[in-house]
Formats: sequence, structure tokens, C-alpha cells
Amino acid sequence: MITTKKWYAVYTRPKWEKKVSQILTARKIETYCPLNKVQKQWSDRKKLMEEPLFTSYVFVNTSPNEHHQIQQAEGIINFVYWLGSPAVIKDEEIETIRKFLGEYKNVKLEKAAVNLNDRVLITGGLLGGQEGDVIEINNSSVKVYLPSLGYRLLAEIEKTNITVLKKINVSEYRAAYRNPVA
Repeated sequence: MITTKKWYAVYTRPKWEKKVSQILTARKIETYCPLNKVQKQWSDRKKLMEEPLFTSYVFVNTSPNEHHQIQQAEGIINFVYWLGSPAVIKDEEIETIRKFLGEYKNVKLEKAAVNLNDRVLITGGLLGGQEGDVIEINNSSVKVYLPSLGYRLLAEIEKTNITVLKKINVSEYRAAYRNPVA
């Protein structure tokens, strides 16, 4: 029986994100460990480093029949669960993270609480054509919510590159994101 592969998040031991990604890749399992380019300052120099964007998380593209094999890998604590099942991450959200990290350096990550805002279309830049829910706009800083991950990515996007598609009321927003599993 062939089952469709989907993206899931696995929770890793602290500081094991890159190692877990390498271990699973060696086992022929597709992984994605988003790395953020961060400038580190030492007393004598500055250096651009790659650090995991999501602390203790790695994404795996797999089918449910491979879950047991993944859970047995060194460094993995467990899958991230939502309502009693491993949380499925939408392909579009993985792709958005890839594009976001490709365009921006020193990305900040904040734990998100769902807020009421506008549905927007980004009309310019690398994220052009993407729809999202804007959590907050200050000058040119836009917070974009990725519902199944429960995090916000922050980016500098010109206000001229954003078009409001519709206003969202609180009940519609809550209903849309009550169960983020695709």
C-alpha cells in the first residue's frame, strides 16, 4: 500500500537539530532543518553563523508507516502532536519558510498567539504572490503567521508591496485556525 508523504515536525534533544537532520538523511528520509544566518560578535571579530531557526525542531517528509523508524533515531524525542496525532505541516508553509530564509538574514522567531488581522496578498519581493494573515504592521515590519507551526516570522516588507484582500472577523479567524492540520 502506497501512502502519501507529508511534512511533520519532530522534537529533538537540545542542540541536536543538525545532527538529527544528518542521521535521518543518511537513512534516506527527507528532512528540512531551517538554518538562520546570524552575525555573531566576538571580542576580535564578527562571523556569520548558521543556527537552527526552530530550536529543537526538524521537519521530516514521510509517510505514517515510517514514523516508528524515525522515532528510533538518535536525538529524536518524539513527533510534535496536535489533537492526539502527529501534526501535519502544510507544503506551502515549508516552502514559505524556505523562501523567507532565502531572502532575509537574521530572521527573528516569536511564539505566536492568534490575533485578529487582515488577509493580505504580498505583491512584491521573493514572497510575492503569497497570501497570509498579518498580525501587526509597524512602519515596514510585517509579522506573518504560519498556523500549523504556531510561530510568527518577522520580515521587513514595504507597505507598498501589500494589498489587503479582506478584513477577517474574530469568529472566522478562530474557526479557520482551530485545527491547523491539513
